[in-house]
Amino acid sequence: MSMAAETNLTDKKGEQSNGLPFTRDDIAKTTPMMAQFMETKLQYPDCLLFYRMGDFYELFFNDAVTAAKALDIALTKRGTHNDEPIAMCGVPFHSYENYLTRLVKQGFKIAICEQVETPEEAKKRAKQEGGKALVKRDVVRIVTQGTLTEDAQLDNRANNYLLCLAQKNLNFAVSVIDISTGSFYLESVFEKDIPALIERYDPSEILLSENLRDHENLKDVLTHHHQKLSLWDQSRFDEGNGKKRLLSYYQVGTLEAFGDLQPAMIIAGGALLDYVELTQKGKLPHLERPQLIHHQSQLQIDASTRRNLEINKTMQGEKKGSLIHTLDRTITASGARLLSNWLNAPLADKGKIEERLNAVAFFKQSTEKRDHLRDNLKSCPDMERALARLSVDRGGPRDMQAVLNALDVAFYLKDFLKSDRGGQKIADDSLPESLLSILEYIKKADQLIDLMDHLERGLKQDLPMLSRDGGFVQKSYDPALDELKDLCDNSKKTMLEMEARYLKRAGVSNLKIKHNNVIGYYIEVPSAQAQPLFDDDEKFFIHRQTMANAVRFTSVELSELEDKMASAADKALGLELEIYKNWLDKIKQALPLLSMIAKAVAHLDVFASIAELALENDYCRPAIFEDTRFDVEQARHPVVEQHLSAEENFIPNDCCLNDTESRIWLLTGPNMAGKSTFLRQNALLVIMAQAGFYVPAKKAEIGLVDKIFSRVGAADDLARGQSTFMVEMVETAAILNQATERSLVILDEIGRGTSTFDGLSIAWACLEHLHDNNQCRSLFATHYHELTQLRSSLDKLACYTVKIKEWQNEVIFMHEVIAGEANRSYGIHVAKLAGLPAIVVKRSQAILDKLESDQQSGASKSINNNELPLFSQFKEQEKDAIEQEVLDEKAQALQEKLDQIDPDSLSPREALDLLYDLKK
Repeated sequence: MSMAAETNLTDKKGEQSNGLPFTRDDIAKTTPMMAQFMETKLQYPDCLLFYRMGDFYELFFNDAVTAAKALDIALTKRGTHNDEPIAMCGVPFHSYENYLTRLVKQGFKIAICEQVETPEEAKKRAKQEGGKALVKRDVVRIVTQGTLTEDAQLDNRANNYLLCLAQKNLNFAVSVIDISTGSFYLESVFEKDIPALIERYDPSEILLSENLRDHENLKDVLTHHHQKLSLWDQSRFDEGNGKKRLLSYYQVGTLEAFGDLQPAMIIAGGALLDYVELTQKGKLPHLERPQLIHHQSQLQIDASTRRNLEINKTMQGEKKGSLIHTLDRTITASGARLLSNWLNAPLADKGKIEERLNAVAFFKQSTEKRDHLRDNLKSCPDMERALARLSVDRGGPRDMQAVLNALDVAFYLKDFLKSDRGGQKIADDSLPESLLSILEYIKKADQLIDLMDHLERGLKQDLPMLSRDGGFVQKSYDPALDELKDLCDNSKKTMLEMEARYLKRAGVSNLKIKHNNVIGYYIEVPSAQAQPLFDDDEKFFIHRQTMANAVRFTSVELSELEDKMASAADKALGLELEIYKNWLDKIKQALPLLSMIAKAVAHLDVFASIAELALENDYCRPAIFEDTRFDVEQARHPVVEQHLSAEENFIPNDCCLNDTESRIWLLTGPNMAGKSTFLRQNALLVIMAQAGFYVPAKKAEIGLVDKIFSRVGAADDLARGQSTFMVEMVETAAILNQATERSLVILDEIGRGTSTFDGLSIAWACLEHLHDNNQCRSLFATHYHELTQLRSSLDKLACYTVKIKEWQNEVIFMHEVIAGEANRSYGIHVAKLAGLPAIVVKRSQAILDKLESDQQSGASKSINNNELPLFSQFKEQEKDAIEQEVLDEKAQALQEKLDQIDPDSLSPREALDLLYDLKK
């Protein structure tokens, strides 16, 4: 199995070689350095081992071969093993993250093996133990797709989820963590809903037991995500262990504070915490208390519907053109992630939806506050991810600066929302409840004044990436550090000042402070002037050497200064690191509060961005009801509308589905008339409304939807051996089996993948089932005009069509949905627009005319080719007519071109160009 596919991390001491080209017995037969590598590699056989050697991370044996190919770098060799050369490649330590990112994106897991002592410490230890001075190394981190924290390896506007799937008896659950932000969710899930849940979170990595990997009903979804899978021993998925891990991490005595956790949830949560601790080598990141997700509280969207509606990405896999990309007006990275979460998991609770809409309405009406907020958010960095790195000691001074800058923004925001244009305080009841709650969190920033003071006084403007580089503490923050820095930066000046004082004290005309590598710093005077220094009553000057022409002295002060100067750089760095640690401790103590403030700011960003979007595109506030109505006026497709050119206008349409009139619309009409756009736009309106967004319509009244189902578009799944028609039937079956009376179903061209009579029969039966059994709101588009006959027997069915105009043998699509039914599909017209040869278009029309004539006369729908001229004969008969038609079209185009020409206004050059153009 490829290392880039499923892997099975282990923290055991690796008694088995697991396919490695060496065993534990080989360790005693090789060099100490290679023995150390082998010992470490045996513990992590499923990872590429980045083995630190000086300024490089080296890889050996199969790891080197694999990494060299994946990174396209040189493969060399170092020494031999069993008389075979050992493959080796390496990446520079100072720029390893770029290589790491490329490997992780390809699905590899990497164990980072660092030097955990200095060469000096190794020599001292070897002297005490009597062994060789080999620097100790150990794995300090295992990098996987779901445990990344570095900005360079992450999309800052999307979450990086690590998902764990667990089972207890017949019950399933997932735990989901984003280490880079601290988010933690627990959710029970029905087996049939696992694909939809995975699609919703879109995790970078999926952790599960080896038993679940082989689960019969999960094979399809796990095969689809095989590069994301990390397998773990079944013993890790234990309820007792899970409970202990959760209690221990959150320092609580009972799990009841988290809600009603089912056994499968406890197993999933505990296993995931174990996995994170293993990969982070004991440095558990800050994680919020697990948020319990109930599927009843969210609008359910299955996997195929999510893809069909292009919520996260288009059918071509691009983010640009998706719903989220189109609607995102957020300023901050954390706001973008929150907005994405809302659109991926819309609410099913009217009260919570209204809370969001109230906050959006506040910012929509308060233009000045909205603009002011968005201007200030431009200076707000990504505090969530900075905190995540700091919590696992992987951050640096720049992350601390990000925390400080984010807190500065929070301090400003805590007052400005509650002030009017003149700066006066406004009453609490004028603010929506959701904004008041957010402000209460932000106000707690007052508790962090001490932390802010230290960071503001202590951090320089220009900061290094890593604390180990030093040089990040501002002058005057710490007197002891200033003194050390002065020694480092101003040693020559200090010596000159000391020399001047000593010259005056000694009362001589010639005295110098000098240095050599043997005795260090010393005071030198000519032999003839040395006596006053010997006679000093306080014995300030201490004799060191007498030379032929000079005498050398020292002093306690000079010796102390020399010692300070010799170690000043090391001491300065050590003191800076100590200051950094003190700051880091303060940040870690405040992590829950800091995380809360970061999320509060993200909420403000999302509310203001939705309001900005609504004003920019003339969106209306949806009215949410507990019943099953769906009534929208002049609705538009949010994505299509924004991608039209300035010269084009989107044609809005109404849609009304309810129990009193029509619950199902049967939509007929030609291809390219906009049926699919109409279907999708109504589904997207529901998602937007229940996510708390304003919607692209003049009016929208929406009864809460529990599930949305979409069967639009055609695609096969050859990897699973499913044809286009099979995929269509599987998705249709899921809809008919799961849709409730509160659901919204949109279906397009059911039955088109098989013969006419088969397809018509399936579509007919599906339509009746939706009407009589599911009793849900539905939009059903079809080319089977025969289905319009059902309006007489299905009382909640209404027939609608897309308006067209025919003019001079041309069809003009009006993109307007009206009551009625189409009697033609105009497929041949569309074929002509697509560029089919004229002779094929003519032949198609002749065959269609014959079929329609037979149908009207009651004849069989089969057609005998003898009843039409053979194609070769037809071609000859039509050739002249077609050629003449083409000539007529060219002549008409030429005439139109000539009519537009004003000869008097043409320059000679323009006239020549025009002549060449007409010739073409």
